[in-house]
Amino acid sequence: MRVGYWDCCAGMAGDMCLGALVHGGVPLDYLQSAIDALGLPEPIVLSSAVVKKQGQAATKVEVNLPHDHEHSHGHGNHRHLGEIEQIIQGANLDQAIKEISLKTFRHLAIAEGQVHGIAPEKVHFHEVGALDAIADIVGTCAGLYWLGVEEIYCSAMPTGGGTVSCAHGLMPIPTPAVLALWAMRQVPVYSNGVQQELVTPTGAALAVSLAQGFGSAPAMQLQKVGIGAGSRDLPIPNILRLWIGETADLGTTEQIAVLETHVDDTTPQAIAYVMELLLAVGALDVFTQPITMKKSRQGTLITVLCPPALVATCERILFQETSTLGIRQRYQPRRILSRQLVTVQTAYGEARVKIAKLEDNSFKVQPEYQDCAQLAQTQQVPFTQVWSAVYQAGKNL
Repeated sequence: MRVGYWDCCAGMAGDMCLGALVHGGVPLDYLQSAIDALGLPEPIVLSSAVVKKQGQAATKVEVNLPHDHEHSHGHGNHRHLGEIEQIIQGANLDQAIKEISLKTFRHLAIAEGQVHGIAPEKVHFHEVGALDAIADIVGTCAGLYWLGVEEIYCSAMPTGGGTVSCAHGLMPIPTPAVLALWAMRQVPVYSNGVQQELVTPTGAALAVSLAQGFGSAPAMQLQKVGIGAGSRDLPIPNILRLWIGETADLGTTEQIAVLETHVDDTTPQAIAYVMELLLAVGALDVFTQPITMKKSRQGTLITVLCPPALVATCERILFQETSTLGIRQRYQPRRILSRQLVTVQTAYGEARVKIAKLEDNSFKVQPEYQDCAQLAQTQQVPFTQVWSAVYQAGKNL
């Protein structure tokens, strides 16, 4: 499987993404044809040049609009989400390109809506809805499609600092829209000491919408590196590096939250009850371990795996239903195999099995416990006998 990794050492912006793609081998003419396919009334012309950033060669892509800067902030370039969606949906582009472009603009609208306290559909796009942003997003999605990148990951993102002038006035950096986008995916951020705008709303939206995860680069056999240049000169090279490589197809990677707490004065019955509650609200797994705590007291370590969006819910249950006064949390990537749930027929009745495909095209078969248990009780036969029959039926698919 071909994977990509955005190394955002100096931040991320739409033109930097385009530059990294061209530097990585995507023909500029292909990106131009993708933008022409939008059928915009205003022609947009891309140009590229190799530049030096702190001695490093990088590709700078310019999005050339037909109007001057003053006119580019006029009504013609201010669009609502619905207008942008119509433009993209009506384009003569592959469906995969349209879907990820629409997803990116949808995230932008949600973020802007949160900032201004309005519904995403009512957001009146300014910079992010201008022609150059449409070109940046559609061009980036098309370029990744041309490269055959099936999954892309992203590094932690630098916060930048200072202020920037925009349609709403002077804004602190990171801008409110960028912060809202980062919060959607709980993106890891840090300061690299540069007090300028490093991540634009367009760059943040692309990362949040397309990246499978944030942090370290995924394991891959590195094939090429595309380097895109930013507009300004910074104390560090103003570049975005796109790593492109191959990795074994072992499913997809997602980010999960790991919550841990230990208790020494909560009854086993209460622990069993809290485990049921956590699983009922959507925790991926809950397990316990016996531990020895301070003063040699026997205790129980409770560990909860859950989606990041459920952290607050799971913590509330732990605080309410156990004696804990503190909960540790961390976020980790989790690789999951692609799987499907299939119903099989056995001599004891129907049951479901999970079937997951491995790298060598072999399959893993896992019967559903509840189905097997119910059949064993109904038919009055041993559980292992039913489980074996369901497993064999799954293997024979």
